[in-house]
Amino acid sequence: MADRVVSDAELAEHAKPSSMWLAINGDVYDVSKFVKIHPGGAKVLEEYAGKDVTDEFYELHRHDVLAKYARLKVGRLESKQGKQSMVTVGSADVPFAEIPAFQGQESPFYTESHAKFMKGVQAFVQTELVPIAAARDLSGEYPERELQSKLGKKGLLISRMGPGPWMKEAATLSIEIPGGVSPQEFDYFHESIAHQEIGRIGLPGFIDSLGAGWLISAPAIYHFGTEDMRQRICPQLLRGEKWSALAISEPFAGSDVAAIKATAQKTPDGKNYIVNGVKKWITEGAYADYFVTAVRTGTAGAAGISLLLIERGEGVSTSQIKTTYSTCAGTALVVLSDVVVPVTNLLGKENDGFKLVMYNFNHERWMICQSLLGQMRAALADAFMWARQRKVFGKPLIDQPVIRNKLASSVAALESMQAYSEVLTYDMGKSKDGPVGQRLAGPIALFKYQTTRTAWKIADDTVQILGGRGITRTGMGAKIEGLKNFAKYAAVYGGSEEIMADLAVKQALRGFPARARL
Repeated sequence: MADRVVSDAELAEHAKPSSMWLAINGDVYDVSKFVKIHPGGAKVLEEYAGKDVTDEFYELHRHDVLAKYARLKVGRLESKQGKQSMVTVGSADVPFAEIPAFQGQESPFYTESHAKFMKGVQAFVQTELVPIAAARDLSGEYPERELQSKLGKKGLLISRMGPGPWMKEAATLSIEIPGGVSPQEFDYFHESIAHQEIGRIGLPGFIDSLGAGWLISAPAIYHFGTEDMRQRICPQLLRGEKWSALAISEPFAGSDVAAIKATAQKTPDGKNYIVNGVKKWITEGAYADYFVTAVRTGTAGAAGISLLLIERGEGVSTSQIKTTYSTCAGTALVVLSDVVVPVTNLLGKENDGFKLVMYNFNHERWMICQSLLGQMRAALADAFMWARQRKVFGKPLIDQPVIRNKLASSVAALESMQAYSEVLTYDMGKSKDGPVGQRLAGPIALFKYQTTRTAWKIADDTVQILGGRGITRTGMGAKIEGLKNFAKYAAVYGGSEEIMADLAVKQALRGFPARARL
């Protein structure tokens, strides 16, 4: 149906408390009833009623507010007929809003397959995730099984596991890979795009509720589990019908994995383990069905650790830990009290678990960085747009040299890390053992260290640009506030910055020529 045409004179007539119309971007909205729920009260609406308030609106609200209240639209201004109605937000036209290769940069790493995949992921994110993200992040609701199943069937779980044996099962399990990409052409650059596009939602609690714990545990079941596990459990995980989490950290041990205290003692008949212990800060642990769990089956230190798959059941209790981001990520305290676990649930060999945990870490650390790159890009794009539309001292904020300097500094930092990421990702794809090879442990650790340092710098700059909005969970600065929080999460989990830096240098020293001198 064609828009009703509203003249400037008719708009001006609706400037009283009983009938208030506003024009935004050429579209006319009747806010007479909305005034009762307007967060800013009635007076501000009365002040601007009957006028074109486009500039004022964009100083106070994100563009998506208009989509949320589209039902209030009554027509279009006659003077704006034939002119574009919608403002394009977050598109490839906004500088630095996309990976440079998708903004015109010539790149040896990306192909048409990656472009199709990116569009497919973006479509899912915009249709299925963005409409619910803010409300879920604020309410702290855990994801329901329907959403988890959508993530599974639409390929947003398998795609973020990366290349691997699971890709061959996609068609059999009726799992679609975004963009119609075939399992044979799928590589780590496809995976990187999936992490970054979801990261650009900019709400870290909600983002982590979409599989942060699943993604670092499900691959371990594939890699180290029995054939029965792969046949019985893995298909349910890939389709999002069941959920898993990685349970390594404890109140007693974080980055020092070799110090874990949770125990698994065999029963006299040798058929089961009896597991006791406490795991802490387990992402998605509050609603996981399975826990890939590090336990002590032998002597002290790394040589006495095993990895078990523990199913939620008798003796397994979880409770929410309230951290500085949303509870929807289900960060949990997991208490294991005399849990009976069949010996057939052992992953790999007994007392060989430390190696398996380390094997899993490389890809996890790279994955954390990819999500963080997406969140940094989202925050920076929002800060760039805000600086152009915000007026201070009678002119746009971006006219202030200090603001342009902050933007330039952050853009240079972000794109340096993106380039670093692409070279490392290429190396992962070409290396014999992929990201889990010993040679890449140091480079990936150093990459994580520098990515989290960069995130902290960009969070600092963008918060300063957004001011009070940059420390507010909702509205214009939500993605900046999200990055401010997540930068420190990423600096801690998967191995702290200090451990990452130390690991990288120690690994380099292993190959240091003994006879080298200045």
